Amino acid sequence: MTSVAAYGRVGLEMKRICVYCGSSPGSRPEYLAAAREMGRELVERGLGLVYGGARVGTMGALASAMLARDGEVIGVIPQGLLEREVAHRGLADLRVAGSMHERKALMAELSDGFIALPGGLGTLDEFFEILTWAQLSLHHKPCGLLNVLGFYTPLLAFLDHVADQRFMNPEYRSILLMADQPGRLLEQFAAYQPPARDKAQWILDLSAKRPERNG
Repeated sequence: MTSVAAYGRVGLEMKRICVYCGSSPGSRPEYLAAAREMGRELVERGLGLVYGGARVGTMGALASAMLARDGEVIGVIPQGLLEREVAHRGLADLRVAGSMHERKALMAELSDGFIALPGGLGTLDEFFEILTWAQLSLHHKPCGLLNVLGFYTPLLAFLDHVADQRFMNPEYRSILLMADQPGRLLEQFAAYQPPARDKAQWILDLSAKRPERNG
């Protein structure tokens, strides 16, 4: 198992970005186009890709765009999906994990930042887990959403509501970066600074402000 300490690589130069995206192409051609553009931007900036290892959907479009430009691509796929023959056959570096938990841990260890393209439950699951780790200061790497065609706008409104209801410190809301173009999002990644306080300290501060109740 990878230790928590392995995720806290503050101040190191970004070498690879983990991109979570869908096994489906989605309903609009702009989703595939955005995946391909992300691949082009990563190569142009000298960044490698870590992704889910599949050849289908926006995952396949992203990886193929990288490979067409000789970009570094590392696929990480669970054994169960490999056996269903959805793995990208053009990958020189395809790593097989024993479970989804192992897959997510390895992707986190290999990456210096995390981006979610439009996707479904799997994309949201993987992205929010790594975002939660950032909130807890288990790592200090940037996390961002590529908001293609406003796909994530309702989600961002909900997170603002969560912060407004004091289930999340507004300071931690700011750790979630967002842009509608890959280049703009990667520029935010380059300038990212993690919050000064972690969630544990925020909880302690809230507890200190609450009046004690007798009885």
